[in-house]
Amino acid sequence: MPSNKSVSDAPITQFINCRILRDNELQREDLWVREGRILDPEKLFFDEQGYADKRVDCEGSIIAPGFIDVQINGGYGIDFSQASEDVSDGVSFVAKKILEHGVTSFCPTLVTSPPEVYHKVLPQVKVHDGGPHGAGVLGFHLEGPFISAEKKGAHPEKYLRTFKSGGLEHLMEVYGSLDDVAIVTLAPELPGSQSVVRELSQRGITVSLGHSAADLSQAEEAVQQGASFITHLFNAMLPFHHRDPGIVGLLTSDGIPAGRAVYYGMIADGIHTNPAALRIAHRAHPSGLVLVTDAITAMGLPPGRHTLGQQVIEIQGLHAYVAGTKTLSGSIATMDMCVRHFKQASGETRLLWRCRSDHHCSSLPVLSSRLQCPGGSGSCLPASGSASGNQPQKGKAGLRLRRRPCSAR
Repeated sequence: MPSNKSVSDAPITQFINCRILRDNELQREDLWVREGRILDPEKLFFDEQGYADKRVDCEGSIIAPGFIDVQINGGYGIDFSQASEDVSDGVSFVAKKILEHGVTSFCPTLVTSPPEVYHKVLPQVKVHDGGPHGAGVLGFHLEGPFISAEKKGAHPEKYLRTFKSGGLEHLMEVYGSLDDVAIVTLAPELPGSQSVVRELSQRGITVSLGHSAADLSQAEEAVQQGASFITHLFNAMLPFHHRDPGIVGLLTSDGIPAGRAVYYGMIADGIHTNPAALRIAHRAHPSGLVLVTDAITAMGLPPGRHTLGQQVIEIQGLHAYVAGTKTLSGSIATMDMCVRHFKQASGETRLLWRCRSDHHCSSLPVLSSRLQCPGGSGSCLPASGSASGNQPQKGKAGLRLRRRPCSAR
């Protein structure tokens, strides 16, 4: 029978013969989905008097949420910040490999580079849904070059930029285009940055604060202009101070506009952030946590010398350093490693999906033990080892529905 069209014209898909992770156990039950959103069957039947338009037999496959990595610089020998004629092939190769670690969509990340690199790389990769061929691309994350020299980390200082008069026009000169760009990391204390934050946000691009020596008031002003994310919290920013907590203070700031939230990435690889710092951040603002790998070319490869954009990187054990220094330059961790480390560090056994629809790529899943969306707008999607597509797809790895931005809490 068709669904109740008085409620929605969209068709309803019923996934049968599937296993769903609920309350820390795999349970056999059907899953009902409309427009990528999981439905409450009780409300569907009794309130809407709706039924499935289509049934998909999962043949015993598991339907589970997939991970989203919004900061990954490359991996398996591929460096996204290296200009070449086959950038898209490299991104596709990494997209295929990270499926093995549960990542079903990601933001290829470019570190601080000369303009010609952006002009060469950005046009070669487009936003697209995933599938058995690889994880979907949500859009580029451009980390720099508009960052602080004081907190540059592994970014090469000679390519750092400040905003000239015109702000966004200067940014466009450097990047060439903002097509297929999802996130821009910048330092909010740079002169002219606030107008850039505002204009990027108005274009639907997530502005992330990072590699910055900003104080709390500068960070709050950026949020008031539209910034909504923090790049790898605690790393490459002023350390917490009780009289001025800097960007870290955004986690509990009362200067955030009503109805707005700030999310923050954390590299839970056991190297970049002490477990105690993970716990402090998570307990202060649990709904804002987004795990990222910040993985570099060396992920999935043995120790040795590799690249990160214009820098040479040395792998020593589990550490990745700028060659000849003790400056960390990203991680070699996979997303499932980060999730396991966070779970161990935090003591969390249950994290719920909280769904949003107001900012593309601004709040993302890190871990889930339930599929039920706790109400509100947005969509919460099941996934499996295969990545998302516009339509439900069945394959050996199971099923993955069209992605939507979600976050864990």
